[in-house]
Amino acid sequence: MPTPIVVDTRRSPHARLRPVPLDAVKLADPLWATRRALNRSVTLPTQYQQCEQTGRIDNFRRAAGQIEGDFQGYFFNDSDVYKWLEAAAWTLADADEPALAAQVDGLIALIEAAQETDGYLNTFFTFERTAERWSNLFTYHELYCAGHLIQAAIAHQRATGEERLLTVATRFADLICDTFGDAPDKRPGTDGHPEIEMALVELYRQTGDAKYLAQADYFLTVRGHGLLNHAEYCQDDVPFRDRQKLAGHAVRAVYLACGAADIYAETGDPALLAALERVWTHMTTRQLYVTGGLGSRKDGEAFGDDYELPNADAYAETCAAIASVMWNWRMLQITGEAKYADLMEHTLYNAVLPGISLDGQHYFYTNPLASDGTQRRQPWYDCACCPPNIARTLASIPAYVYSTSDEGIWVHLYAASEANLTLHDGRVVTLKQRTRYPWDGDIEISAEGEGDFKLFVRLPPALDKFGIQVLGGESKATPLPGGYIEIHKTKENFRLLLSFTWKPHFVEAHPQVLAAHNRFALRRGPFLYCLETADNSGINMEEVIFDSESFEDIYRPELPGGITSLRGKVGIAESAGDWDSDLYRRYLRPMARGATTVTAIPYFAWGNREPGAMRVWLRA
Repeated sequence: MPTPIVVDTRRSPHARLRPVPLDAVKLADPLWATRRALNRSVTLPTQYQQCEQTGRIDNFRRAAGQIEGDFQGYFFNDSDVYKWLEAAAWTLADADEPALAAQVDGLIALIEAAQETDGYLNTFFTFERTAERWSNLFTYHELYCAGHLIQAAIAHQRATGEERLLTVATRFADLICDTFGDAPDKRPGTDGHPEIEMALVELYRQTGDAKYLAQADYFLTVRGHGLLNHAEYCQDDVPFRDRQKLAGHAVRAVYLACGAADIYAETGDPALLAALERVWTHMTTRQLYVTGGLGSRKDGEAFGDDYELPNADAYAETCAAIASVMWNWRMLQITGEAKYADLMEHTLYNAVLPGISLDGQHYFYTNPLASDGTQRRQPWYDCACCPPNIARTLASIPAYVYSTSDEGIWVHLYAASEANLTLHDGRVVTLKQRTRYPWDGDIEISAEGEGDFKLFVRLPPALDKFGIQVLGGESKATPLPGGYIEIHKTKENFRLLLSFTWKPHFVEAHPQVLAAHNRFALRRGPFLYCLETADNSGINMEEVIFDSESFEDIYRPELPGGITSLRGKVGIAESAGDWDSDLYRRYLRPMARGATTVTAIPYFAWGNREPGAMRVWLRA
């Protein structure tokens, strides 16, 4: 098999950093390596079974003329198969899995057989619906599904060196370019669910054909001019370059921002960068849950008003968190600014990981910050966008750890690993991390390779203190948390010793976040914590008062990968008396009646045991 490329490692002309091949990084850490192994052994096989049992794969058999019957499920069900294929491809990039490879080959053969002679491919619009193609872009997700096909095909080619699926995707992309545009012989249009934009930019990077980049820019630029009825829901209310904030359906809005970031990286359009930075700032200061989750309203799966961040009714779709990681990764590559890496890490731990159970086969679609225990993870959903989206994210984690640039090597995430990284001048450096991060902050980074180079190491925000010792090199800047410290490697035996210390501490929200008024959340290092009934039986969560930050670490080796819980004293509010006959009354400030011990677990781990209440925000 040819040596896989895995990710495009050329430098986009308007990006400071360049990604590294996924298969260049071998993870060995207790969290991500464990979750990726589970992804390979449990998540992908069970998701494939779900795609079979729910008719998603049969839809391709039907379109290929192999079986008869009706189309099954939602009109966008093809996209779930494509996302599964992308996850499988990234998995095959660094794992020898013959059974998985056989499933992938079988699916590709079905997809090839289902493609129309003109290149069109969407199993919902096969046979009886052929005449309805492109008739309702607002609703029917044709370009969205095409985008996921393109991304799966590129992943498969980079992971395996094979061209079969890429040939299918390129034929469909060519038809799309021939169909849509401003020319008299084309039709105007853009999809109600953004996704095609970033897929076409990646196809341009894969092939070098500039028509795909131009088409992506067309689909972005025509938004906001009424092609989709000026609907805020699908980002047709304002041209992207004029946008002041993200609005409408949260996943769609952030996917569009991803596409815009990709287009900027290739074109350098300053209006795009200004819009991206403007809406990112607005999002992070007015629309972001403390978990990193996005989208407060069930109605329209949408962003709400500024500071509208309810707890029990939080929507915070898992796909929106994944979109945020994708967007922050793109902004990080463009700018090299640590704030994007900080939010990417926070979102991965506290908004993406909660979407999948510790056993790797149950999922949350939405992620509330308070629960009475009735919400439970499900093995699948009729609208199953989140499960395969999580699978492809977990499969691609190694590519998020490092970047390179003309300046040197950048360390974004901390995880026990070994990486073979190629510098801009062709030298290969072997970088090794030894650490139990994120459970503790002791990190050793060693480098083997000829000559000098620079290492840019991220210092996470909210550190209580940190230490840096450089052996075989020197630090060239004053380190500050929330940024990158520049290290010069000058000797062959180079080692960097980092010591990050963080204590459990309280987080409070802006006063206009009414759902968190006079409440605290508990954080330690990169993790947000919560209380759950399984650890705190007999305690009414609404009576708990955080009055001390004195929590101790409790290691839980019985949980997958090992999890650090926090144990500490809290106050219990004095009973407010009998409310049976009153709806309102004169306020009397509650008093604490003694104290009790509670155990807090990382938010991503809640909902994996018996049903019970959960709270992130607790009374002050």
